[in-house]
Amino acid sequence: MKTAVIRAGVAATAMLSLMTAAPVASAAEAPAPEVNTPIATVNIDGIEVDKGAPAETRDIIETDTAAAIATANVCGSGYTISTGAWRYSTYGTTYTWTNGKTSGSGYYDKPICAVFFNDTGASRSMGVRLESNYTADASVQDFGTYSTYAGPVYQKRGYCGTVYSYMKNSSGTVVVDNIETIGACD
Repeated sequence: MKTAVIRAGVAATAMLSLMTAAPVASAAEAPAPEVNTPIATVNIDGIEVDKGAPAETRDIIETDTAAAIATANVCGSGYTISTGAWRYSTYGTTYTWTNGKTSGSGYYDKPICAVFFNDTGASRSMGVRLESNYTADASVQDFGTYSTYAGPVYQKRGYCGTVYSYMKNSSGTVVVDNIETIGACD
């Protein structure tokens, strides 16, 4: 019995020391880069891709460079850095782009354009919505029935925000209902 009490006391002391130890900084707590620091990119078949974009983005761009370039063109002049691409089975692919400029007082205040391409070859009820990285900014969206794409939609401070993609199939069943984070965010 005495041994059990001693072990319990040692365990409690160890737990207390762990709980009161000074916190260790993590990479997630690292400060954001300077406001004018450019987005680090990699070149994939002539397309600049955010180095922090999901691996799936690189795969999608490598697989169909022409489609990626077409979405950048839909966004307009200057939107040349891919910040993300997400394929949803055979239904559609969402792309996000930035011009890399800073639109506010923080590094993450970068304009974002989003387009959700319809890969079915038929008109579908679908949409795309961009949420800023600031809760005070209203979301921007484009929902309707489209045969080619929903969007483009723009957020002034969309880097580290989210993009929402939505689509119904021909019988009205929701087949795409996804939210993705845009950019390499802490």
